[in-house]
Parts: sequence; structure tokens; C-alpha cells
Amino acid sequence: MKVAIGSPNVVKGVDARLLMEWASRVDGGPFSSLGTMDIVSSYGYEPLAVLAAAAAVTQRVRLMTNIMLGPVRNSLILAKQALSIDAISGGRLTLGLAVGSREGDYLGSPVPFRQRGRGFEEQLVLIKRLWAGEPARDGGGPVGPPPAQSGGPELLVGGYSSQALDRAGRLADGYIASGASAEQALATFTRAKEAWNAAGRTGEFRFVAMQSFALGPKAQEGGEAHIRSFYGASAAMQMVLDTFLRTPAQVKDALSAFSDVGVDEFVLSPAIAELDQIDRLADLIG
Repeated sequence: MKVAIGSPNVVKGVDARLLMEWASRVDGGPFSSLGTMDIVSSYGYEPLAVLAAAAAVTQRVRLMTNIMLGPVRNSLILAKQALSIDAISGGRLTLGLAVGSREGDYLGSPVPFRQRGRGFEEQLVLIKRLWAGEPARDGGGPVGPPPAQSGGPELLVGGYSSQALDRAGRLADGYIASGASAEQALATFTRAKEAWNAAGRTGEFRFVAMQSFALGPKAQEGGEAHIRSFYGASAAMQMVLDTFLRTPAQVKDALSAFSDVGVDEFVLSPAIAELDQIDRLADLIG
């Protein structure tokens, strides 16, 4: 199982210089990917902008959105941005998308909150078509630059509804479970894999999972404050709090549990913006 680390791009008050230093240090290893999260209606740095900047100071580590809200963005521009970052980074982008659950993120969005599922499905179909070199409409030109990875960047889809799991299996290259326990993640991945098989798709269906962590003296108070602020009073907040990793022992147990259920890549997302989190986590995974 590969182990990735997130960027603190949505932690309140994070400094832009720290984000750049964070990316540079992560590139030194032992992590497989650098992830970014997304929040539109409040604080936080835009995930693709952070990854574009990270591409300039990294050479090895993959770059991932885990996850980004798809329907709030123009589909054609999103497809082009992803291709651009993928090309600039030498084919290192993984695009993880979902619809999200915060209605405030959809204020001013091209898709109304109540229609985000249907809009997301249309978006995924269009993005894959554009990455294949087809025009957005008849008579239009291709959207470039040319894909650095065959067929475009790896595409992951998250979510827990039956519609989301079906969508991931039919339209994505893999499924990402955010904030779930290992057992919950396996159950939802299995359902998405069933949709993959039913659609007659071949190859490997990727299984990615993410949990939040914070280590050291600021872990308990600072980490929980971030999670409560980011998710608000919601079922998602409680799920993330229930799986929030606060101690080295909890991190090791999570690594073992997710490896046991067959996760391909496990992303540990920082709940505090302290550079020592990179070293503390690196020491645990070796």
C-alpha cells in the first residue's frame, strides 16, 4: 500500500510560503502523493492552484486532489486546467472529484446544489471526452495541452450515496473514500467495483482512502478545531472526528487496517499546518 500525505491548503490561517515548503519537503519522500482538499465558501487555497505551484517545486511525488468539488467549476476549464498541471508536472496528476455536501459551496455555481449529481455525471462524461482529444461540441477544436498520461490524468470519484458509488464504477478510474473507517471504505469500494464490473470495464479499479491526522502537542485541540470548522455541524464532521488520528499508535493501526482491506493508496490529510507533521508521519511509515 502506498502512503500519501495531504497539503494543509484548507487549514485556516495557513501561510502560502508554508504550502510551498511543505510540497518541497514531501517530495523528498517517503510519500507517494501530495493531496489537496477543497472548500469554496470559506477560507482555504484553491486545490488546483496549490498543485500547480507544487509542480514547480517537486519532481517525484504525484499530485492529487482528494477531493475537489467538480460541479461548482466550469467543465471545459476544469478539463484544461487538469491537462495543464499534468503536462507541467510530467504526468503526475490524479484528479479526485465529488459533489460535496455543503450548500454554501454552490452559491454562484454553474450547477444548482439540488442538481449537482446530474450535473456531475455530465461533467465527468465531458471531461473524459475532452481528454480523449474530442471537441466539447461539434465544430469545436480540441482542448489542450495533449495528455501527458494516456487518456488524461487518473480520475477518482468519491461519495457514499448509491448514485455516487455507481458513478465511480461507470465513469472513473477508481474510488476514494474520505474519512471512513477501513471497514466502511471496503464496503463502499466493493459497491463501486460492482458497478465497474457491471459496466463491462476492464483493467484495475483503484481503491484510495483518506483520513485526517495530527501529531504532537497541538494534535488534539488544533486538529479537532479544524475538522469542526471545515465540515460544520454535519454527519460528515462526526465521521471524520470518529476516525481522526491523534497518536502514533492510531496512525500505525490505521496503516495496518487499510492495508489489510486492500487499499492501493492511503492519504493522511493534516488537520494542523505545522511542518513537523511531515517528519512525524515520515518516521512512522519509514
